[in-house]
Amino acid sequence: MKKLLPLLLPLALPLALSACGSDADKAAKPAPVDPFVVAAAPDLAKRLKIAPVKQVPVSETLRVAGQVDFDENRVARIGATVTGRVSAMQGIVGQRVARGTVLAQITSTDLTAQQLAYVRARSAYELNQRNAERARTLFAADVISAAEMQRREAEFRVSAAEVRAAADQLRLLGLSGASLGQLGRGAVSSASSVTATMSGVVVERHLALGQVVQPSDQLFVVADLSKVWAVAQVPEQQVRYVRAGQNVTLDIPALGTKRNGKLVFIGSTVDPKTRTVLIRTELDNADGTLKPSMLATMLVEGEPQPRLTVPSSAVVRENNADYVFLREGNGRYRLRAVKLGEDKGGLRVVLSGLKSGDPVVVDGAFHLNNERNRQAMEGQ
Repeated sequence: MKKLLPLLLPLALPLALSACGSDADKAAKPAPVDPFVVAAAPDLAKRLKIAPVKQVPVSETLRVAGQVDFDENRVARIGATVTGRVSAMQGIVGQRVARGTVLAQITSTDLTAQQLAYVRARSAYELNQRNAERARTLFAADVISAAEMQRREAEFRVSAAEVRAAADQLRLLGLSGASLGQLGRGAVSSASSVTATMSGVVVERHLALGQVVQPSDQLFVVADLSKVWAVAQVPEQQVRYVRAGQNVTLDIPALGTKRNGKLVFIGSTVDPKTRTVLIRTELDNADGTLKPSMLATMLVEGEPQPRLTVPSSAVVRENNADYVFLREGNGRYRLRAVKLGEDKGGLRVVLSGLKSGDPVVVDGAFHLNNERNRQAMEGQ
């Protein structure tokens, strides 16, 4: 055994040295770098501003698709007052008209018959009026009896009623008081005018020369576009967030502009097909830039509610995700992924990832993230 020791010592010594070296290497190897943690140098730490996450009143915004529409209180759907054939057309789409402007002419035999009935009733009225006056004179002279006088007066009253009825019928057919006066002189005409019942712009026309029309037909639509509506359909699950009087912003892509208004109407019923409720706002359109049927996005501001928020300056955007830096102490800061709402006047509502009181870097987050990226690259 003693003879083998000198031979084994040379072999054992390298093994012992190699084992010691391996332990030293393990002790000297640096710990892995956490890519989400950054150590801020003193000069950088002085530039950082820390604030706790807290609740502040924030108005939620409801975004719904809508469109510009006519103000139904400023739209006139104009039809014929008689059955007849279109003999002339003056109104064209896009024309600005005043109330009473003639838009078309219709020739009607029904109108002629009604005018003749009025002329006959008028003639009978005038004859019976003279008879009643003569009867009163004769009765005063004791020439006729009281019964005869009363009979003639009754005929006169019936004639007066028939004239009034015939005149009312002609007014329903569109004749004016001046035209009725001319009828009293026997001026019968078969032409009926279709006139604008309000001032505005002709936006629709549904007739052609020679076309036979009836009172139930819609021939023209005239609209006053100085004011228009913006309407949208709110899903029934979200209608509890809207109420009359809320501020509304209308985003109109076709114009590249936004208009502000107030919510003036909320529907009382739910559309059974779309499960939505109609909402509406009114907009001034004196310049005529808003066109009915223009697409728009309606943004309705809700009641302010306490919500966890962070300043927009605290948010770091990377890889299509939002992050903030939390102070951990000893000059170290951790990058944390968060889910945030839209910017509301320089604030972002916290949806997840933070709790009240968390110390967040609200100023200098951009520079801190650059330092984190540098340290991560050096660690790798």
